[in-house]
Amino acid sequence: MARSRDSRERPDKKKRLSVYLDPELMRLLADFADRREQSRSLIAEAAIASFLSPDADERQEAATAKRLDRIDRNVQRLERDIGIANEAFAIFIRAWLTSTASLPEAANTAARARGGERYDRFLEALGRRLARGPKLRQEVPEDIKAGNAPHSSP
Repeated sequence: MARSRDSRERPDKKKRLSVYLDPELMRLLADFADRREQSRSLIAEAAIASFLSPDADERQEAATAKRLDRIDRNVQRLERDIGIANEAFAIFIRAWLTSTASLPEAANTAARARGGERYDRFLEALGRRLARGPKLRQEVPEDIKAGNAPHSSP
């Protein structure tokens, strides 16, 4: 009795599988395999093994948690930076309002022209500071607690 072809093969020999892939997915697979200098078959086998492994969901959850933690840290930094900017602006406005006297109507035109010149110089200085630093958020220590600030507000 003739043995079937499958029964003659070694049990540890890899089996052939033909699949049809979307052209875009095939291009992505080929590009990835080329970058890694690996065969498409090896990359596909690793992807299938990862997909079918019992801890695939746990790895995916860990990767998602890592991304969410990074996003959370970025949001916390943004909240801190916005808080610093708001407080700095509030201190400036309070100081400006308390130290700037009202001008008589005759002096308003000259004051507006002078204010425009000063504003242009401010924008230039701001541009230089943004380009070279340091940024205000870098100058404000992370661990300052309320009431322990080095300088009191005006």
